[in-house]
Formats: sequence, structure tokens, C-alpha cells
Amino acid sequence: MDNPETRTIVGAMKTDADIVIVGGGLNGPALALALADGGFSVSVVDTRPADARAREGFDGRSYALALASKFLLDAIGVWPAVAQQSQPILEVKVTDGRAGEGPSPWMLHLDSGEIEEGPLGYMIEDRYLYRALQDAMAAHPGVTLLSGETVVAQEVTANAGRVTLASGGDLTGRLLVGSDGRQSGTAARAGIKRHGHDYGQTALVCAIEHEKPHHGIAHQFFMPPGPLAILPLPGNRVSIVWSETHENAARIQALPDEEYLEELRPRFGSFLGEIALAGARFSYPLTLTLADSFAGPRLALVGDAAHGVHPIAGQGLNLGLRDVGALAEVLIRAKRRGEDFGAVDVLERYQQWRRFDTTTLAAATDAFNGLFSNDNSILRLGRDLGMGLVNAVPGLRRRFIREAAGLTGEVPNLLRGRQI
Repeated sequence: MDNPETRTIVGAMKTDADIVIVGGGLNGPALALALADGGFSVSVVDTRPADARAREGFDGRSYALALASKFLLDAIGVWPAVAQQSQPILEVKVTDGRAGEGPSPWMLHLDSGEIEEGPLGYMIEDRYLYRALQDAMAAHPGVTLLSGETVVAQEVTANAGRVTLASGGDLTGRLLVGSDGRQSGTAARAGIKRHGHDYGQTALVCAIEHEKPHHGIAHQFFMPPGPLAILPLPGNRVSIVWSETHENAARIQALPDEEYLEELRPRFGSFLGEIALAGARFSYPLTLTLADSFAGPRLALVGDAAHGVHPIAGQGLNLGLRDVGALAEVLIRAKRRGEDFGAVDVLERYQQWRRFDTTTLAAATDAFNGLFSNDNSILRLGRDLGMGLVNAVPGLRRRFIREAAGLTGEVPNLLRGRQI
């Protein structure tokens, strides 16, 4: 894996920390806290000033956290700081239809009352979650945050890795972790390639104030150009993720606020009464991207640095937190056994744990988006009958509910709310 910015050097390096994490968004800090709780010293390099996102006001950027992700945040001590700002997701209603015509009568209805563990998940604003993670890192003696710093190069030996910062300093650890997004410099410098494709869709994202209460119900409305997710926030507000073709999304995003709302209303419907914009408007091109490897010599990738999927199931951050739970568990257990936690065979355990789950979910969301983002009458009938069948069979419905809550499969201990 040759790259001009990466060098393999001979001999041992003195380490500044056990583990260096590149990327201070959400997954990186969560991993730092989990590892520090397990006895590691961790340094986190964040390109943004420490309070850049935390000091911002409401802008509508929010996350749908699966119940398992909430368990992880509780286990690392972050959830109590954001619980009061969260909105439980009590139900999910999935429907199919066209803008202006309303949904099909066939519906998949997931109700948290059918499982024992709690709500399906929680909605939380970016500003609150980011601030809570920053505060927790500042309070933890095992975590050092270097904010406003950018990594420009990295190098590895048989027993350590080093990153060079734009400011001119170096930072060395026995393991480097890339948590630096879909354009991960950490992965690129290690020569790890990525594969994927453009969905031909752009997500329009904003928050909406509405007249009637949402009762904690999330809606996923599938339309021919792409899905519209309506996700409950505290009070009479919802976050929307509205997928359109690139061309139509660019046109809509350029409209003044009132005209933007006129485009949204036929798709949104009137079930929440009158609506108005709350906060800023954003747009993001939708792509699938998977790193060819989640690990390399003295290196591991988590979150968007390893995978980026369609937001159709709201699994982006949840997938990243599953990476966090799995990697923390693998490394902490290796450390307790006296193993070299940055060795290839240890990191391969993490890759084997996470790659199948991630690839399977990526393929499923890819197929689901293709199945629903069209106006083919035969496919419409088939998918409506399929949703109706799942909804009518309690065992199938309960499985979907547990999937949505993140409670199925080989779930790391932290995502079960257990310490490692």
C-alpha cells in the first residue's frame, strides 16, 4: 500500500499515547471515552476548534439513535448529559406513495410496545451530543484532545504509528484510528482504497415546526424520486431527510423559504397541521462508499471512514457506534490478555466482526432504495404486499422492531449497556 504521504520506518518510536484517534466528530470521541474507560491513554486530533459545533444554536441537524446506541452512550457516561434534550421514538410508520396523493393503505407499523427494552430509539440534536462528548473528554484523565489541528502525514513501524500535524508537531501511538469521515485522509495515506457509487439523489435536510403533536412517531414515506423521513424532535418539531434527484434537489434548495415549503407540503401532508421552517436548510449528495479494508498495519477505521451508506434506514451514526463498541471490546480484551493490541491479528478480529454486518446492511439499504425509489406499478404492488405481510405477522414485525432498535446480531457489550 504505497502512498507518498505514508512511510514505514525502522525501529521503535516513543509513544505519546497508547492510541491516537484522527477525527473529533462523534465516533472518535465516543471511541476515546470507551478506550480510556478500559485503561488506555488516548489522544484525539480534531480539525475544528473544540467548541465550534457545541456553541451553535438550533439548526435542525439531528440523529436518529437506535436504542442500542443509547445504551453505548449510557455505558460511556454521556447519555445523562443529553437525556433531557432527546425525543424517544415510540413508533415508526413506513408507507409508499406519490407526492400529493397520500400514502398507500399498506403500512409497516413498528411499535416499541412490542419489545421489553424501551423505545425504538431517540432523536438528538447534533449540538447537544457533540457538546456532551467534548465535555466528557475534557473530564476524563485518560483522554487528551488536540483541537484545531490537521494531520498531514503518517508513518508506521512494527510497533507504533506517528501522525504529523500541520502545526509542525508529531503525535505517536501504538495504534492509529481513522475516524475522519468519508474522505478519510487516514485511510488514503495508508493506501486503503474505497468503492461505491452515486445514488443519483441528494438529501434535503431541515427542521420543521408544526401545529399538532407528533406523539413520538417517526415516518418513512417512499416516493418515486426517493424517501422522505419525518423524525420527531422535542416539542412540536420534526427533522426531515428528503431525497430527490440531484437536479430537482438543487432547484428546490435554491428556492426561497416559502417556495421551499410549497414544494414540501404535498410530500409532507397535513397530518401535523400547519408547518413552517425552523433553523437552517442543508443538502448532501447521497453515495455508497465502503473502504476495501477496515484495518491495516497499526491502523483501524471506524464510522464514515470505513463506510458510508444511504440514510434510508437512519443507520449512519448507529453503524459507526457499533464499530466503536466492537473495536473497544477487541482492544480492551487484547490488552487484558497481555497481547499487542495494535498487532495485525488483533485488528483482524475487529474487521471480521464488523465487515460482514456493514456490508450486509449496505447491500440491504442499496437494494431497498432501488426497490422503492421508482414508480414501476408491479414493484409498487409487490413492495406494498410485502409491507402488509410483515405487518400482519407478529413474529416478522417483532424482528423488524428489534432490527430497528439495533438489538439483533452479534452486538458488542457496550451496545447492550454492559461494561467490557
